[in-house]
Amino acid sequence: MQRRELDRSRRHIVAAGTQAGGAQRSVLVARTLRILGNAADALGDDQLLGWRKLALICSQKCPGAVILKIYDFARLVRGSGVAIVSGFHSPTEKDCLSILLRGPGPITIVQGHRLSTSRLPMKWQQAIDAGRLLLLSPFSDKYKRVTAELAAARNRFVAAISDEVLIPYAAPGSKTEALALDLLNSGKHVYTFSDRPCPLLSAGAQLVAPEFFSKNQISPL
Repeated sequence: MQRRELDRSRRHIVAAGTQAGGAQRSVLVARTLRILGNAADALGDDQLLGWRKLALICSQKCPGAVILKIYDFARLVRGSGVAIVSGFHSPTEKDCLSILLRGPGPITIVQGHRLSTSRLPMKWQQAIDAGRLLLLSPFSDKYKRVTAELAAARNRFVAAISDEVLIPYAAPGSKTEALALDLLNSGKHVYTFSDRPCPLLSAGAQLVAPEFFSKNQISPL
């Protein structure tokens, strides 16, 4: 598979030196990539962008039955070879990230503000060192904190760089629902776990079970 052509330029060293006790820390270098014609700051192995990518975007609140399906999905997909891309910002997305980090699969976290590389969680740093986690931010240094507008732009970026999109649940009238409908209208393949009658299903979203992605390849290039 031909990987995306990326424009790479080193920006700054964000972690180096030694830890307490003299153990050598890994050197993490943030750099700027050119993705879909725009600059995005990155930390980690950008070769993960060459994998087949499934976006994960979910409303802040969703039914308990869907939450259980999301957890099952994360446990099943984490060793399947599917690269998961998400902002991992909503509560269920965060829980999903914790489950994914326990497996060997590739993960891309898109931040809803400027690239933040200080005080990385240990599990994040371990995954970066292992070459299975990439941090991305399409936002410049002036955007220090996530806002509703930045979160919406982040989710659109997540969907744009992914091959297909999983929206387990979109609350009625939410920005997530509006995004899902825009994606479906553009021809993007969108999956969902919610079987409730909703505009997504009417617009052509594919209802699947949590094990779908561990048993099936997402659509070929």
